[in-house]
Amino acid sequence: MVDVSEKPISVRVAIASCLIRMRGETAAAIQANVASKGDVLAVARLAGISATKQTASLIPLCHSIPIEKVSVDFEFLADEQSDSPDTAPTYSTLLCRVEVRTSAKTGVEMEAMTGASIAGLTVYDMMKSVDRQMEIGPIRLESKSGGKSGNFSREPN
Repeated sequence: MVDVSEKPISVRVAIASCLIRMRGETAAAIQANVASKGDVLAVARLAGISATKQTASLIPLCHSIPIEKVSVDFEFLADEQSDSPDTAPTYSTLLCRVEVRTSAKTGVEMEAMTGASIAGLTVYDMMKSVDRQMEIGPIRLESKSGGKSGNFSREPN
């Protein structure tokens, strides 16, 4: 484990994202809140928040960090039409963004990515009975600020 005892405390923020690709009907069920297991996005939001607080238990050399703020937000992106609408379904992509904030000696990038991962897996778990072809990924760091290494912001694709 890296020694952070000599590092100064600073405000640190990380934002991570996860994409969940699903059939259009699956997205419609989530948006209409008619999933058999309940409110998919509310449960996934709670799972993402809980995951950020458990990161040090999941990743062996990750420091335990006091989490001061977590937000988990979802947005459906534009639907994808197939080249042959008669034979293939329309797909929707759900974007999950997790922001984590702390005042600590080390950053919260792992907490943000863990939260995004678990939120995506929770969506899959709650909707797998209707769409086992859902795809999760990429899971990635979008930005981070604070600390000695300074700021990072992902360049647009």
